[in-house]
Amino acid sequence: MLDVRKLRLLCDLERLGTIAAVAQARCYTASAVSQQLSALEREAGVALLERTGRRVAFTAAGQVLARHAARVLSALEETDAALAAVRTGPAGPLRIGAFPTAVRTLLPSALVSLGRAHPALELMVTEVDPADVPAALRERRLDVGLLNDYDIAPGDVDADLDSVPLLDETVFLAVPAEVDCDSLDAAAGQPWIMASAGTLCHEVTVRVCAGHGYTPRVRHRADDFATVLALVGAGQGVSLVPRLAAAAPPPTVRLIALGLRRRTRIAYRRGAATHPAVAALIAALT
Repeated sequence: MLDVRKLRLLCDLERLGTIAAVAQARCYTASAVSQQLSALEREAGVALLERTGRRVAFTAAGQVLARHAARVLSALEETDAALAAVRTGPAGPLRIGAFPTAVRTLLPSALVSLGRAHPALELMVTEVDPADVPAALRERRLDVGLLNDYDIAPGDVDADLDSVPLLDETVFLAVPAEVDCDSLDAAAGQPWIMASAGTLCHEVTVRVCAGHGYTPRVRHRADDFATVLALVGAGQGVSLVPRLAAAAPPPTVRLIALGLRRRTRIAYRRGAATHPAVAALIAALT
């Protein structure tokens, strides 16, 4: 019988590409990952990987098992959801990951309604950058997470995850009220307030500015939109801000609607849609 935990490591290796990356994602040593994969080969009775120094490549059998392993893990998720559905109702821990703006605006009312309707649920919220949500779901550090993408930077389709739409919102150019700037072209000469490098918000700003023929001149870096708007209101620069974060901007900030959209989705592991706790959260949010 093949061990499910080892199958997860095989799927991780297919997705991440190296044993070192799998070890880092799972908080194991590289040696421990290699030993588990070698044990899986013995269980399978066939070579799954070809090792050349520090490099590994999937054999034909390894590719077949990785594909089937993904379906096995999805089926186990569905089984867990089905078993949970025959119990008394949504109960136990539900780990939710969301970006800071959503934690402030979307989640509080949903958490209140869930707590009243399902007091046996143990709701746990963690602020997570959307870029980190897929890995956190696959590694079972989260049960549900909010993802977002932009029409200029569409999200990748993840075979391990499912999702449902939550929001589709306008993105604004936020500028100091006294500054003569009314378009992205005019913003070329302004200092910018940008998110940290490596985040989706940072990448979107770079792409938007590149589409208008320039590289933004960064003055400040901030990942929380409340901070961003405060800095814009203080005359420190311009920035891109989605509608969800711009409901009550400071009076010293002017918002210019752009032809740019941000989409937010509720994501979970494939097969988990019918889990009572997951379904209850989706219903509360939507």
